[in-house]
Amino acid sequence: MKNSKPKDITECRRFFREPANPRQRMYEALRAYFIGELSSEEAARAFGYTPGSFRVLCHEFRHNPDPQFFVSLKRGPQNQPKKGSARVRIVDMRKKNYSVYDISESLKSDGIRLSPTAVREVLREEGFAPLPRRRDDERPSLVRPTIEPVADVRAFSMTPRQFTTRCGGLFLFLPDLVTLGLDQVAGKAKLPGSRMIPREHALRTCLAMKLWSLERKSHVMSLVADEGLGLFAGLNVIPKKSYLAEYSCKIDHTITLNMLTAWNGLLAGHDLYSGQSFNLDFHSVPYFGEDPMVEKHYVSMRSRSQPSVLVFLAHDADGRAFCYSNADIRKNEQNDEVFRFISFWKGVRGELPRHLVFDSRLTTYSNLAKIDEMGITFITLRRRSPKVLANIDSLPDSAWRQVKLEIPTRKFRNPKVFEQSVTLEGCSLRQIYAKDLGHDDPTVFLTNDRKSTVPAIITRYAQRMLIENSISDAVRFFHMDALSSSVGLKVDFDMALLSIASGLYRLFARRMKGYGDAQARKIFRDLIDLPADVSITPGEVLVRFHKRTHLPIILASKLLDQTVQIPWWQGYRLRMTV
Repeated sequence: MKNSKPKDITECRRFFREPANPRQRMYEALRAYFIGELSSEEAARAFGYTPGSFRVLCHEFRHNPDPQFFVSLKRGPQNQPKKGSARVRIVDMRKKNYSVYDISESLKSDGIRLSPTAVREVLREEGFAPLPRRRDDERPSLVRPTIEPVADVRAFSMTPRQFTTRCGGLFLFLPDLVTLGLDQVAGKAKLPGSRMIPREHALRTCLAMKLWSLERKSHVMSLVADEGLGLFAGLNVIPKKSYLAEYSCKIDHTITLNMLTAWNGLLAGHDLYSGQSFNLDFHSVPYFGEDPMVEKHYVSMRSRSQPSVLVFLAHDADGRAFCYSNADIRKNEQNDEVFRFISFWKGVRGELPRHLVFDSRLTTYSNLAKIDEMGITFITLRRRSPKVLANIDSLPDSAWRQVKLEIPTRKFRNPKVFEQSVTLEGCSLRQIYAKDLGHDDPTVFLTNDRKSTVPAIITRYAQRMLIENSISDAVRFFHMDALSSSVGLKVDFDMALLSIASGLYRLFARRMKGYGDAQARKIFRDLIDLPADVSITPGEVLVRFHKRTHLPIILASKLLDQTVQIPWWQGYRLRMTV
């Protein structure tokens, strides 16, 4: 046998300095580090490793200094038995003009699972060219995506028919929507609309998304074929995600504010919003895009500051529902947002809010003085500055007195308190120190309420957790944090829908025994998430709910004993039964 030509010295050196085999490169790099006295960074740079990956390699070698460490791993099988056993059949079927999908399905029926990609690779190896694209009528009849009709109120029909809907629970909200006259909100707010989808139908569609807890507008595509959802809105089908995204972008803050004003006006004759006391708070809706117009705010869920949309929310303490929202706020405007709410409520009810409860970061001390001048009672907290803490530490034990909180479920019911008068920004306020409330540091309350007792003030501020719980419920059920676009005005519209949806859930819960204080996600899970059979007959729509565990609660509410005439159903009446 003839010997091969010997390599020159330069090529031999390159073999060691520039190893091509991964295991040899690993060996030379470790040898240069442990024997050649190169630093970790120098060895990594010389042999193409990152400093971090080379340190990991050194760590693994120290724990396994065995020659087998540099042996290449055994290669896997070089043939594919499934392809080999089916190759003859694949070629035979291609000669009969079977497509790769037809061949894959035929093999699957015989217990040979080969994907269309694997079949295509076999045919390529055998020298077959791809088949020309077939027309739809030439393809085998398989399950394929369907083209759903376009939403158009002119195609809406009440012809007699029967169908099943998974959104049957939405019909339970229709009596309240008719009684309150929700269509007036769309007219008074001057919401946009078209001949195909008028403003009233667009509002009912967007509201249905909130009531049914759809996380994002794109998720509506799973329900576009549900005929019950279209019947609820008064359309032949509900609009697709593209329409919902474009529609909300047409709505500015003025329209949103008019929408909230009209909604609160409809509830003036009901006791949902008593107006006696309000809980106020901010919430940051995280944003993960790159829009430079979105400012950074502190996001408590992530314990950091990041781009987000700042939302102001007002929560009626007695009704336990949101009555006002604003997501059109910049950083330099947030301290004065409380006055925008005061102006809003005066325009709706003709009087100023009587009582406000909020935390220490909602507004400034100078604004507290303005609120006091307006004759509005408030309770807030004072930040625990080093000066305030030093003042608390200097108080003798005899200065503190113990009070009792009339909250049977509270663990810490006997705090010690100290009360004094302070002047902040020219405003004289009651300042109350309270310790033994379950916190490491004492809590400092500020209020202009001169009549209420100390236990009453502490108890009322503790009830501010209602808005925290409602925001938590809105995040988890109404998906407040699920931003589907970078448009801040769209978030503003979503928050207005949240206010309406939360109010409807509270009105519905009051009729259900045992659910008066339940959160929306529990109400939905137990009472609203109901499939139903719908029968449309001349003059009537019968909704028959499928059997569920909590149906007796709905029956006991007498909600199913009444029939309601639905204006957008051409005067047909709704009757619900089980």
